[in-house]
Amino acid sequence: MDRSRHDNRSDHWRKRIGARRRRATLLASVPKRLVFVTVAVFAALIAQFAMQHRGDAPEINLPNLVGPRPAPITGIASVIDGDTIEIHEQRIRFNGIDAPESRQYCEDAKGFEYPCGRRSADALDSFLAASRPVRCTFVEWDRYHRFVGDCRRADRASVAAWMVEHGQALDWPRYSHSAYAPQQAKAEVAKFGLWVGKFEAPWDWRASHADAAAPAKQPLGIVSRKLAAQSGYSCEPRRTCKQISSCDEAQWYLQNCSWGGKLDRDGDGVACETLC
Repeated sequence: MDRSRHDNRSDHWRKRIGARRRRATLLASVPKRLVFVTVAVFAALIAQFAMQHRGDAPEINLPNLVGPRPAPITGIASVIDGDTIEIHEQRIRFNGIDAPESRQYCEDAKGFEYPCGRRSADALDSFLAASRPVRCTFVEWDRYHRFVGDCRRADRASVAAWMVEHGQALDWPRYSHSAYAPQQAKAEVAKFGLWVGKFEAPWDWRASHADAAAPAKQPLGIVSRKLAAQSGYSCEPRRTCKQISSCDEAQWYLQNCSWGGKLDRDGDGVACETLC
């Protein structure tokens, strides 16, 4: 055999063996945790893709997989809407329920429209005020990086259960696995809240109102200084219809102040009807 060919083959063989050893050494030097996390993320993405095509995908994101589990949050809550509050500048979404959106309207027993989203938020505000503070235990992060949690008042009453039982929110089987179905059945039979008339499920309403899909930016009753300056109105001091001089002013309080719902006693979305 030609010695030069034999030497070339030997060099090629040695290079291949050397490359394999280098790859093995490199893989051995990779931390096992990094390998585990990479595999877990990849598997989760595949699972989410598969479930999305069945229409029942839960929220799967990197913080939920590898991030530390936050401690419970306790404090005085500001209401964002019927299923979202804010404590210490952290947005918290109630786990397993869905309430009407702030801009959503429903029909009452007589077929008249009323702002069911704001009414749900007002009901939540009153419920939380009766036993403060509220404590929320972490469940997961959602797509808007809101803390999704199970929340209870100081007297241990479940916020989510109360909202569903009083018809101010719906059990959301996609996330609750029907945990609040018994409370919802009671509300439907008693015709509490939403069940007194006709309404669209919040998840369906969001699907048909894409511009309203993102979470509200301001807590109930908190108005930007710029907006207040432009209108010349203020949520303080509180007013009654007798103290209000115009329909525009009354409507401003209704839409922007936490106490504004008191000006719309029949819930038809029109404040101080004697002025309007």
